[in-house]
Parts: sequence; structure tokens; C-alpha cells
Amino acid sequence: MIGLVQRVTRAEVDIDGRRVGAIEAGLLALVCAERGDTPETAARLAAKLLGYRVFGDAAGKMNRSVQDLDGAGTPGGVLLVPQFTLAADTRSGSRPSFSGAATPELARVLFDGFVAEVRARHAQVSTGVFGAHMQVALVNDGPVTFWLRIPPAA
Repeated sequence: MIGLVQRVTRAEVDIDGRRVGAIEAGLLALVCAERGDTPETAARLAAKLLGYRVFGDAAGKMNRSVQDLDGAGTPGGVLLVPQFTLAADTRSGSRPSFSGAATPELARVLFDGFVAEVRARHAQVSTGVFGAHMQVALVNDGPVTFWLRIPPAA
């Protein structure tokens, strides 16, 4: 499972001009399920996302996770957006192949499971809508962007 994670000062998702998800400071994660991913893969990515230390401490070092963003016990927001195009194979030609992506049916189950895992461990979670055409706006803080991947089981 793939998570393209951006540290943001704010991010939001709209569908047809209607806001469906938004956060203030925290993490925006574009999430993709790959062929071979399982609920365990989703749970491992959720744990990695929430524990990933990308926020500065008092010395400016990336030593804090989204769960301890402000240092006063208030977690940052997490916005989870499904995005199957992260599984694109771009090695040849001028058109991507998506053969590495999970089927839409499985991807929906895995994304929903991923969201449930994150919500079970974190208070401030917002999401996009699986299968919808979305407009995602964000202010990347840094910029700071990381590619997190839990490889599918062989």
C-alpha cells in the first residue's frame, strides 16, 4: 500500500463545489492499494503514517509525529484521499499502466479499512470519497513530502 504524505498547514477536498473533507495543520495522505495488499498491509501503513516523525521539535529537528504535533497533547489533522494513480507504471511509453493497482472493489475495502485503522488511533481524521472526481487543495509546509510504502505480500 502506498501513501504519498505531505506536511500541510491546511488541506481540503471538494466534490462538485461541496467541501467533503478539510484539516488545518497536519498530514495529507494520498493513498493507493496495490495488487496483493491485505487488511494487514493497510494496518501497517496506518501505524507508519501516524508515527512518522515529520514535524519539528524545539530544536527544529523532525522528531514529532502528527499525533504530538503541537507538543501540548493536541494532535494534528489527517486528511486521507484515495488515489489509485500512485500505482502507475511509468517505465515505458507515454501512457501509464495501472496493472499494479488493486481492483476497484478490493481497493475500496482496503481504503475503508485503512481509514478505520487511522480513526481508531487518531482523533482528527477527514477523508475524500473513494471513486469520486475530487479537487484537492493544500498548502505544503516546507515543502515536506514523503513516499511511504508497505509492499504487498509476495
